[in-house]
Amino acid sequence: MLSIEERFSAALHGSARAWRLAIDRRLKHLGLSQASWMAIALTAKETEPPSQTRLAARAGVEDPTMVATVDRLVKAGYMVRTPSETDRRVKLLSLTPAGQEVYQSVWQEAQAVRRELLGHVDPDMLRNVTHFLEAIQANIESLP
Repeated sequence: MLSIEERFSAALHGSARAWRLAIDRRLKHLGLSQASWMAIALTAKETEPPSQTRLAARAGVEDPTMVATVDRLVKAGYMVRTPSETDRRVKLLSLTPAGQEVYQSVWQEAQAVRRELLGHVDPDMLRNVTHFLEAIQANIESLP
């Protein structure tokens, strides 16, 4: 029999994966991989253009993986790289107008999935679970 901690870990991992796949299915018509739409969404949500390294860290992938994803997005006309003014080795990422349009589609579809999956959840439970998950994330990020 699994401990509650093991069940929680499995449920958290499985739910996160299923959530991404549900959004991925809704975005098939855009012809973007999960890595691509996630890179677009993460870039759009940044207050300043992120470096490739920062974007890789936010996406939970290695730098070379993000470089390949960004290469595809640049080639498709959704993203541009600009040199950092403070460090020539660093490339900052931003969305093109076409990338912004794709992000709007991604956001709308993700919002529809959120409404479908969370629309019947008790708001107090959703708030409590969200606070709990945010606390776990903060604990993880504070680990050495």
